[in-house]
Amino acid sequence: MSQPTVNNSGGSSPLARCGKMADSSHTPLDNVAAEYSTYEDFLDSQISATDLYYLEDEDLARRLVAEGYRGSGEQVKRVEFEAKKKAMEDARQSKRAPPKKLASIGLDLSGSVFLQELAKREEPNRDGRMTSIIFIRHKNARGQEISGYVDYAHRLKTDSNIEAFFKGEKLLLPRPSDLSFYNWETQASRSTSTPNYDVITDKYPGLIFKNKRDRKAINVDPKAAIGDNTTRVICRCPEYLQVVFYDHETRRKA
Repeated sequence: MSQPTVNNSGGSSPLARCGKMADSSHTPLDNVAAEYSTYEDFLDSQISATDLYYLEDEDLARRLVAEGYRGSGEQVKRVEFEAKKKAMEDARQSKRAPPKKLASIGLDLSGSVFLQELAKREEPNRDGRMTSIIFIRHKNARGQEISGYVDYAHRLKTDSNIEAFFKGEKLLLPRPSDLSFYNWETQASRSTSTPNYDVITDKYPGLIFKNKRDRKAINVDPKAAIGDNTTRVICRCPEYLQVVFYDHETRRKA
């Protein structure tokens, strides 16, 4: 098992590879923080199949790498990695354009529980604090029953007329381009990953959505444990046959 260290001999560690590819003004820690989403991802890159075969414990393998029991050089510690990730995120935030005006602002939504719930989640889904998945079952314009799971944060970014939903001009219905879509009459089905979620249908029973940012899994089976940092809210509203919100709070590391 290799250690998460700076390899000054020009070896094949991720630190060395990153250092060769990046600008000379960047430190190895800069490059590692840019390449890996989490500290666990970085540790995993140092663990080989042989290591797992002999240790038979992924958590133990990670601890051995993190504590630097093998190799030599400057050890990359969790606190350093996470501080660098936070600094990089702060720098990205400062360069971003001003947030888009909320589509629900100034509208009278008192007549619709669904729109009130949608408006309550708009801001946290726009700024990244939350990534809500909405299960919707209803009938389309042809009278066919359809259902699906909608990545709300993704819709807010990609739908050119999101205001029409809040104004009651049209219903928010699942599409074949959403996380999951099913037409109960034609039996046409489709699942599509989004920038926020991967759709997993073959490794676990039922349908699983895996958040790409914190790698937490959301199990939408009402009989199963839903998953960390996620709450399930049933919305009883006359506009739709069935609506369920799955609100996933994105983990932000200090």
